[in-house]
Amino acid sequence: MRILVVLPAYNEEQALPHLLDSLIENLSEERKDYSIIVVNDGSRDRTGEVADSYAKRHPILVLHNDSNKGLAETMRRGLMEAVSRAGPKDIIVTMDADNTHPAGLTLRMIRSIREGNDVVIASRYRDGSQVRGVSLERRVLSRVASWLFRIFFPIRGVLDYTCGYRAYRADLTKSLIDQYGREFISERGFSCMIDILLRLRERDVVFAEVPLVLRYDLKPGRTKMRVLATILDTLKLLIRRRLTVSKAKPVRADDRQSS
Repeated sequence: MRILVVLPAYNEEQALPHLLDSLIENLSEERKDYSIIVVNDGSRDRTGEVADSYAKRHPILVLHNDSNKGLAETMRRGLMEAVSRAGPKDIIVTMDADNTHPAGLTLRMIRSIREGNDVVIASRYRDGSQVRGVSLERRVLSRVASWLFRIFFPIRGVLDYTCGYRAYRADLTKSLIDQYGREFISERGFSCMIDILLRLRERDVVFAEVPLVLRYDLKPGRTKMRVLATILDTLKLLIRRRLTVSKAKPVRADDRQSS
């Protein structure tokens, strides 16, 4: 079994070394067979150079977007690359490259997959989770998104729909890409993580969550999330998917007879 970690990175020259050092330390101590895929999304700083220097010494593949494509396209490229390299029993992990997601939690998520779960999410809404250094508006956005999607698109075992720190069975991810092609992610921006989750919701998937200690107080620099744009994209996604579900709802036999 191999672990493939996908890291979309944009202007993370300060944070990336800390994260890579922690990932390498944790995965090596556990004697995990691993590969890290860094997708440099047209960074304007030295993110690409930093990643390339690590790749000379560690099992790291660096992909460079020729310009800034955004999170959705960068995540798509990273996941498709991971699937092309993964075996059926491998595990794919996605996480932010800004050092806010603790690398040590990867081991617990991997263990949860091996215990029988298909998808494991690092959740801000489980007992034991903590959030440090996040603005009030972002906390409200995350809470409202969680609340809305739990009402309209409930998924057993899921409270956190937006966190990008996840572990997936590789064969499940491959089957998703085989079915939808590049459209397995059809949304732009940060709502792409909800998009993936809703695709998986249509399948017989076992979800689990582990508590996340989110450390935005350790993040160098400002957040790249445009809060208002993310709110609008999230609401549009919810409405589109809700309308699609309503249109696809089968007509009951008694409804046909009464018409």
